[in-house]
Amino acid sequence: LEPSELVLALLIADLAAVPMQDFGIPLLNGIVPILALLSLSMIVSVLNLKSLRFRKLVCGSPTLVIQNGQILQKEMRRTRLTVDELIEDLRQQSILDLKTVRYAILETNGQLSVILYPQYQPLTPQTARPQKATEDIGLPTVLISDGRLLKKNLARLGLDHAWLQQQLKAHRIPSIRAVFLMTVDEKHRPYFLRKE
Repeated sequence: LEPSELVLALLIADLAAVPMQDFGIPLLNGIVPILALLSLSMIVSVLNLKSLRFRKLVCGSPTLVIQNGQILQKEMRRTRLTVDELIEDLRQQSILDLKTVRYAILETNGQLSVILYPQYQPLTPQTARPQKATEDIGLPTVLISDGRLLKKNLARLGLDHAWLQQQLKAHRIPSIRAVFLMTVDEKHRPYFLRKE
C-alpha cells in the first residue's frame, strides 16, 4: 500500500470499530465519517488524474540529482538529500564510482533510480553482439502528458512550439490533445503514443 492508502485503511478501521464497541452509539455515526473519507479519497484521486499542478503539489516530481557523473548540489539541497544518503543508495545498487553514473533521479516515492553510462551497464544479449553498438540516447524528457504540454520541459530542451507542431504534422497527429505521451531524447528524436 501507498502511505495514504495505509492511513485511509487504518482510519476506516478505527471509525468502524467505534459503533461496534459501544451499542449506545448509532451505526450511522460510524458510516457517515467512513463515507466522507472514501469520498475525499476519490476526489483526491480524480484531481491527481486530471490536474498536473495538483499532482505535483500532492505527489511532487522526480528530481535529477546526478547528471553526467556530477552531483547537482542545488537539487540535493532542494530535496534535502544528504551526500551520505545518496552514497548509501548508490552502494545498495552496487555502484561505487560516481563517474559511471549518467543520471540519478530521486523519484517521488523516495527511491533513487540510477542510469549508468552504456559501457558500465550490465551485459545483455542485445549489447553482447559486436556488430551492433548500442546507441546512447540519454534521458528521455516528457513533453506531452495526457494531452497537456509541459512547457518547462520544452524550454529546457531548447525547443519551441514551431518544432513541436512540425513533429506533430510529420507524425500525422492533429493536435497536442490527441497525444497521450510524447518523449524526446537528447538528440531531439520524439516518441509518440496516441490517446485511445
